[in-house]
Amino acid sequence: TTYLLAQEAIAAGHSLATQIENTPRIVEADTLSDLLSQQRVLVPLDHPDPAHCYITGTGLTHTGSASTRDKMHSSDDDAEQLTDSMKMFRMGLEGGKPAPGTAGVQPEWFYKGDGSIVVAPQQPFPIPSFSLDASEEPELVGCYLNGPDGTPFRVGFALGNELSDHVTERQNYLFLAHSKLRVCSFGPELLIGDLPQDIQGTSRIIRDGETVWQKPFLSGEANMSHTIANLEHHHFKYRLFRRAGDVNLHYFGTATLSFADMRTVEGDTFEIQVDAFGKPLSNPWQRVAEADYFAVEQL
Repeated sequence: TTYLLAQEAIAAGHSLATQIENTPRIVEADTLSDLLSQQRVLVPLDHPDPAHCYITGTGLTHTGSASTRDKMHSSDDDAEQLTDSMKMFRMGLEGGKPAPGTAGVQPEWFYKGDGSIVVAPQQPFPIPSFSLDASEEPELVGCYLNGPDGTPFRVGFALGNELSDHVTERQNYLFLAHSKLRVCSFGPELLIGDLPQDIQGTSRIIRDGETVWQKPFLSGEANMSHTIANLEHHHFKYRLFRRAGDVNLHYFGTATLSFADMRTVEGDTFEIQVDAFGKPLSNPWQRVAEADYFAVEQL
């Protein structure tokens, strides 16, 4: 597994690329395309115990990312005032790219779940019946493993879909935490080494075999209001996320949302394509029934 390879690389004191080159491999008869079509591909990094895998993210980190959020959180009555979202975005523009080795302004941050919410590429997203929406958020995901002394090591980057419930969020921005407690996916491939400054790809929604929505997906620091290093600092400054052996999967935000233009329906497939990351990330979604009410039993 990537988890074991990364542990071995940390112990040996060299890069993951070197560890991969030094590790005997079994040649799979099927190509990656075959494996994806057979739904046999797992996410690029996980933890043997899902409870030791944190899924988190930062928002309002990309130039252009504030406009959709601002519309969700504003009304005609406060058209002359800056929303909290726009204030946070401007803070990032002004202080999100500090000098190397120093901390800039902290970003918006959210908790999404643990490893149990991760869905493999090509597998359907289970959307609970109480959800009001199922909308994609195409993002970059930083994949990290903490060393024996708690030092975070970046294993690599992957394409990710940080699926959210934007209708719930639009009711009141304080519902943001609720809207984020949904499943997610990332992969299918892992980019190790340096992240390109300017990442350009496409996010699309496919319905009954036809593309019904498509927009450019831009990321990388050339299109962001924060540096990756600043976002990493403001996550790992909390000792909670530096526990030895834990995995952290951190979503870096987006500027592309179909929610601004349309609503998805059950059966739609989300697809995120960036050539630098290899094969596209693709997941359909489906409704899953939940109880109308959950009662707690008294012991």
